[in-house]
Amino acid sequence: MLVGVPKEIKNMEFRVGLTTGSVQELVHHGHQVLVERRAGEGVGLTDDMYRAAGAEIVSSAAEVFERSEMVVKVKEPQPDECRMLREGQLLFTYLHLAPDPEQARLLRESGCIAIAYETVTAADGSLPLLSPMSEVAGRMSIQAGAHALEKHMGGSGMLLGGVPGVEAARVVVIGGGVVGTNAIRMAMGMEAHVTVLDSSLKRLKELDFQFGCMLNTIYSTRESLWKHVTGADLVIGAVLIPGATAPKLVSREMLRAMRPGSVVVDVAIDQGGCFETSRPTTHENPTYIEEGVVHYCVANMPGGVARTSTMALNNATLPFTLALADKGYRKALQDDPHLMKGLNVFRGAITCPAVAEALGTDYRTAEDALAA
Repeated sequence: MLVGVPKEIKNMEFRVGLTTGSVQELVHHGHQVLVERRAGEGVGLTDDMYRAAGAEIVSSAAEVFERSEMVVKVKEPQPDECRMLREGQLLFTYLHLAPDPEQARLLRESGCIAIAYETVTAADGSLPLLSPMSEVAGRMSIQAGAHALEKHMGGSGMLLGGVPGVEAARVVVIGGGVVGTNAIRMAMGMEAHVTVLDSSLKRLKELDFQFGCMLNTIYSTRESLWKHVTGADLVIGAVLIPGATAPKLVSREMLRAMRPGSVVVDVAIDQGGCFETSRPTTHENPTYIEEGVVHYCVANMPGGVARTSTMALNNATLPFTLALADKGYRKALQDDPHLMKGLNVFRGAITCPAVAEALGTDYRTAEDALAA
């Protein structure tokens, strides 16, 4: 198979779809790889390194899209990229279609086969291709939140862990999944007072066993959300419904009741965000202030640590990339029901139920789409 890797064009996005190590594996399996010039430069992977791994370097994204049978990316295709996709071409990347009807429309019109990292599952129900970036984003959320609490950023001027004789900041994490767990770990490591809210008692018990008595575990209700959010210095939004739009759990009224200079970090912004006042920001302009609260809503947080993120993502995606290239998409999907869950768009049809519901559009099962 001819596999193509374009340079990412989303604002301040330096990750790359395939590392040199992944390219070498694909070449070893008998495949050809095209890499757009300087695609890996942001993570320290030069064109010469890609050539040494067996890739062909091409001068433009247009050539990558025109020649490739499968395009491997990191972030959702931007409109110009969507227009370069063609009928029957395979796209393997993050999509986050639920809050993005325009991208969904363009992908459908292209006739491509789009498999989304974020809805591929594992046998235990986890999301193996989302998990590495969730780990990164969870850890980064505390770094970003701590920085946003500084006075020159509009924050209240608090040091997250305090100092002897001065109270540490109160950090509230909404959601105890992969993002939340990593945020908790970082916040506790910085000696903040940490509370996690989740609607799963099972998960709260697991977190209690993992972190011990220093973590405050609270069952999530409207009442408990109000109490803990309004009393927090830093709130991390870490909720996820796979493929679907994130629920708006924190209202404008809650934010209005927070102390001025408090901070919210919405890690769920890729799926629309879980704060009523959230809107996507970029690494270039990461924050804004609304209701007196600093909002950090960068939609590609892991891109800020592009080298770590690229390596972690490729560790997870490579087996699936190889399966798609070795077998072709149809057999790879039919052989692996967990990869089948990643199929979001197939030749004009939406094939992920959560995406179809969020967009209010027609839905076709992935199995039916493939069998047609």
